[in-house]
Amino acid sequence: MGNKNELLQKIDEGYSKFSKGQKKLADFIKEDYDKAAFLTAAKMGEEVGVSESTVVRFAMALGYDGYPGFQKALGEMVRTKLNSIQRMEVTYGRISQGEILTSVLQSDIDKIKLTMQSIDHESFELAVETILNAKKIYVIGIRSCAPLASFLGFYLNLICDNVVAVHTNSSSEIFEQLIRIDEDDVIIGISFPRYSMRTLKALEFASNRKAKVITLTDSVHSPMTLYSSCNLIARSDMASIVDSLVAPLSVVNALVVALCMKKQDEVITTLETLERIWDEYQVYSKDELNMVDDKVELSSSKAQIDGEETYE
Repeated sequence: MGNKNELLQKIDEGYSKFSKGQKKLADFIKEDYDKAAFLTAAKMGEEVGVSESTVVRFAMALGYDGYPGFQKALGEMVRTKLNSIQRMEVTYGRISQGEILTSVLQSDIDKIKLTMQSIDHESFELAVETILNAKKIYVIGIRSCAPLASFLGFYLNLICDNVVAVHTNSSSEIFEQLIRIDEDDVIIGISFPRYSMRTLKALEFASNRKAKVITLTDSVHSPMTLYSSCNLIARSDMASIVDSLVAPLSVVNALVVALCMKKQDEVITTLETLERIWDEYQVYSKDELNMVDDKVELSSSKAQIDGEETYE
C-alpha cells in the first residue's frame, strides 16, 4: 500500500490510541475529506459534534504544528483526489469479500436513516409548493446524478405540465435549453461530490434570471446551495468507487408522492388517459408473446384501431 495518502496513513496508525472524539474526527475525515478540507476548526467540530479545541488537539496528535498544517494536508488530499482504488481501501479495506453485500446495504440503510433525521421538513414542503406553482420545471443532473434527474423528470412529466429534462452533453447545450427560464419557473439541480461545475453554472444562470432554484445535494456546505432558494439535503457520503444515491432517490420518491397527493385528480386523469392510449396502441398489455401450437402469437392477435379490425 505504498501509494496510500500520508494523512490517511497517520490516521490509520494512530486510530487505536485516539480518544472517542478523535475517532469521530478520524471517521469524518476518511468519509468526507472533500468537505473537511474547506472547514475551519470550529466548523469541523460543529459538523462532528466535538469542541474546536478537540479538533486542534487532533491535528497535533497527527504530528502537525496546528490546524493550518493539518488543513493544508487535507487540501493536498483533495487535490490529488484519491483514485477509486485508494477510496475503496479507505472504506472497505478492512472487510472480507463475504461481508461486502451486507456492508454496502447496511451503509445505505444508515444513509437513509441519517437523511431522515436531518432533512428539513419546511424545505421539503417549500419545494413541493414551488414545483406546484411553477410555470415550467427544469431538472438537471450530470454524470452519476443523471439517472436521478431522469427518474425525477419522468414522474414529474406525469404530474405537471411543462417539464424539461435538461440534456447535459455540453455547457452550450445546457444554456440553449435554459434560454427562456424566468421568474415564473423553477430549476431542480441534483449534485453530489464530486460536484459538477456545469450544474452549478446552470443554477447560477437560472438564479440570475430570477427563477426559483431547488437543490438536492449532500450538505449545507455544498457549493450547490449558493444559488438555491430551497435545499434538500440527502446523505451520499461517497467513499468508494460508486456514489451511494439511495438516500437522494428516496427524497426524490417522497417529492413525487407529495406532488401526486396534491394533484390527485389530475394524476388519476392522466393515468386513465395513458391506460387508454396504451390499450389503443398496444404498448403494454397486448404485446406478451405466447407459444400456440409451436407458433409464437401475440396474446391478443386482434387489435381495434379506429373501429377497423386488423390482424397482427
